[in-house]
Amino acid sequence: MTDSWLTTPEPTGFGLDNLPYGTVVHGDRPPQIAIAIGGHAFPLGAAAEAGLFDGVLPDTGVLTAPNLDRLLAAGPAAWRAVRARATELLGSRSHAEAVRPLLVRLDAVSNPLPFTVADYVDFYSSREHAENLGRIFRPDSAPLLPNWTHLPIGYHGRSGTVVVSGTPIMRPHGQRLPAPGAEPVFGPTTRLDIEAEVGFVVGVPTRMGQTVSVDEFADHVFGAVLVNDWSARDIQAWEYQPLGPFLGKSFATSISPWIVPLEALAEARVAPPRQDPVPLPHLLGDHWGYDLSLRVDLNGTTVSRPPFAGLYWTPAQQLAHMTSNGASLRTGDLFASGTVSGPQPGQRGSLIELTWNGAEPVRLADGSTRGFLADGDTVVLGGSAPGRDGTRIGFGAVTGTIHSR
Repeated sequence: MTDSWLTTPEPTGFGLDNLPYGTVVHGDRPPQIAIAIGGHAFPLGAAAEAGLFDGVLPDTGVLTAPNLDRLLAAGPAAWRAVRARATELLGSRSHAEAVRPLLVRLDAVSNPLPFTVADYVDFYSSREHAENLGRIFRPDSAPLLPNWTHLPIGYHGRSGTVVVSGTPIMRPHGQRLPAPGAEPVFGPTTRLDIEAEVGFVVGVPTRMGQTVSVDEFADHVFGAVLVNDWSARDIQAWEYQPLGPFLGKSFATSISPWIVPLEALAEARVAPPRQDPVPLPHLLGDHWGYDLSLRVDLNGTTVSRPPFAGLYWTPAQQLAHMTSNGASLRTGDLFASGTVSGPQPGQRGSLIELTWNGAEPVRLADGSTRGFLADGDTVVLGGSAPGRDGTRIGFGAVTGTIHSR
């Protein structure tokens, strides 16, 4: 079923085949979890209190909780049961009288962070992105380092600075080199960048020492969000050797307020790219990529349309590698793809690539140019995926505006 009895004035990508989950605040009610449908939020706490989910779960307290943590931990059987009942309630006109009074317009709610972020890992899984940065910074060497085609490269980020869309982004300060051979200085970054990514939210945890195979991806992952992993390139360049990203990344990472469940992305599955050399056994199994179309807008000008389908390392491989040493998963873990870039110049998911490290600034609709972000700039990431019968699955936007401190 793709149609709901609830009509909306314009397409939102939040149709009956999507039903993404988030947390909403409306009026004087405390935060509660909700499903987005068209231009409305369907608060699951209020629906559970009205008896609309009786018998669906052993404990309806999962639905009356202030965020998605308890539902994430409940596991795939609970996820399927809640989604099936929500589809019935929103898809059958026989439930309209009971459901309609509970609906709240999306423009009348605020969206806190939808879940408690436990750990945050960011990968580096787009071959085009990795090769572009290799050509920029190592023009006389092979663009990829020797390990890149053998394993998903990643780093462990700072979960406490993962923020929901709309949160102001404060320009970070740090050490940087003002010129080659100069002494380092401390101050605000002059090369603030974006990274258009897709993140995956873990529901079911594991114990320490337990590994998760590629085939077990859907047993642990609840759904997907859009991610903007803001980056201070000059701070990053000075600090990253030999241990990798630190303060140039940890100041803020923005995510979309709605989590698209994996089940909604069934029609978006595509075969993963050919991998050469063949990965080691812990990275082999039944896995797939996703045909997601991303969009990067800077001050209202679309500057890039990165394609997620070509990602070299799939989300299932990322998760399998992340746990291959026995590291445990926790409910609320977030792992992101790394910058998504395609083979064409207009498909690069970061300004450092789009402007070739600032040498070729992008021109905006107002006639101004940008090598990197200026104070007052607003970045909006959007994305969608194919659904059934020609529909589109929307992710909702990730928005951030740069402020000086």
